[in-house]
Amino acid sequence: METTARNKQVILKHYINGFPEESDLMIVTAPDTTELKVKPGSSTILVKNLFLSCDPYMGTFMREPDSGSSEVAVETLSLLDAFIPGKPIAGVGVSEVIDSDDPCFAKGDFVWGFVDWEEYSTVNSFGRFKIDISINVPLSYYTGILKGLLVYHKKGVKLKKMETTARNKQVILKHYINGFPEESDLMIVTAPDTTELKVKPGSSTILVKNLFLSCDPYMGTFMREPDSGSSEVAVETLSLLDAFIPGKPIAGVGVSEVIDSDDPCFAKGDFVWGFVDWEEYSTVNSFGRFKIDISINVPLSYYTGILSVTGLTAYAGFFEICSPEKGETVFVSAAAGAVGQLVGQFAKLMGCYVVGSAGSKQKVDLLLNKFGFDGAFNYKEEPDLDAALKRCLPQGIDIYFENVGGKMLDSVLMNMKVHGRIAVCGMISQYHIETQEGIQNLPVVVYKRIKMQGFLAFDFIDRFPKYLEFVLPYINERKLVYVEDIVEGLENGPAALVGLFHGQNVGKQVLKIA
Repeated sequence: METTARNKQVILKHYINGFPEESDLMIVTAPDTTELKVKPGSSTILVKNLFLSCDPYMGTFMREPDSGSSEVAVETLSLLDAFIPGKPIAGVGVSEVIDSDDPCFAKGDFVWGFVDWEEYSTVNSFGRFKIDISINVPLSYYTGILKGLLVYHKKGVKLKKMETTARNKQVILKHYINGFPEESDLMIVTAPDTTELKVKPGSSTILVKNLFLSCDPYMGTFMREPDSGSSEVAVETLSLLDAFIPGKPIAGVGVSEVIDSDDPCFAKGDFVWGFVDWEEYSTVNSFGRFKIDISINVPLSYYTGILSVTGLTAYAGFFEICSPEKGETVFVSAAAGAVGQLVGQFAKLMGCYVVGSAGSKQKVDLLLNKFGFDGAFNYKEEPDLDAALKRCLPQGIDIYFENVGGKMLDSVLMNMKVHGRIAVCGMISQYHIETQEGIQNLPVVVYKRIKMQGFLAFDFIDRFPKYLEFVLPYINERKLVYVEDIVEGLENGPAALVGLFHGQNVGKQVLKIA
């Protein structure tokens, strides 16, 4: 292929008096082709011009040099010749390097500086400024707002480096709690120190910008003092998440973009998910961080739920613990929540008969009309849960996916079949009450030989690749419906999280912060 190109230019026809007119300029295609390479030893670079700046001073350069300010301007800048009739006009431009004979500039670099108004330019590298593409701004900004990075000196031009720091907004736990979390237990602060947008060499850490945060019921237990209950046990088991500390950010599963990395497994621009503090930027250990394959065409927010801990929880509890068989009866409590909606649909895919409970008419309609459950009821409208279960599942329950605890669990036990299985995922009704409800019907576990097992998703982290192989085809074929309740803005995080404990969410509660 010929390494040449025709080069369109904007030419000054003649010197002007007064205001410039369009007729003072003309568009031409240079009579000679531009060779798309530079001569060895020339210390020049060949650029393809992408953006050109239009500035008022350019009008003064259309006058004869001895007639005024243009000559002074040229002497001061030492970068731009006065415009010459029959030649291209010039100004600040943003360009891509096509070829280079200067070791400081490589093919593919983006630069800004003075260039002729033409498609291709061969220029001296002096006065050319390399653009740091890690600064996430449009390239066109370097024709304007980011020209302010220049400082002029008598002996040349230097680039004043922009500070790579950012203010960091966070959601902080004010104090340990008793009972249900309230918005007043949390506060939004801007960290007093700026976050340095880079990592220390040798630290094996990565700096991320957090995009989506997951709101989950277990987070309420981490707001209590560690020695007071389940949060300490959960922390010891997970070994990934510290109990929340008053005055520090709360934390949970998040989807993030890598800004800087000292780990060769993660590069700038990668998207990852894992546990992060509730803040705009986090410096985290790469352990427990999962790279997102962006070739999988799903929303990034899915990695707070169906394609991360939430999905693995549903999959592991239902398939690994309950070992379902076609035709069995399945009951799911909190069925319209993040985990419950998936368990119910997994059960339907297996050919099971599925019933769910939820806390509003809207959620019951969702179970029946969107998620495909065979039956559903609003537990708040049922004075007798045992009767509701017998009405919906008269033959009894083979599999119960437990999310609620308390009275619901007690009623379910009486309706379990012999050799039934119960996956205990959560007990949200018991997390924030002073005196937890006792289970009266526990002896049923013995004489019905019921398998009842508690679990955490990370008990099955080795199954995560297998889970993705299972779930992605169903997502792509639209055989699974996944409902998210997305709230925007870190400042709205406390309300979104607290709303979980009062059933205000519909589907997976997600906080979008960037």
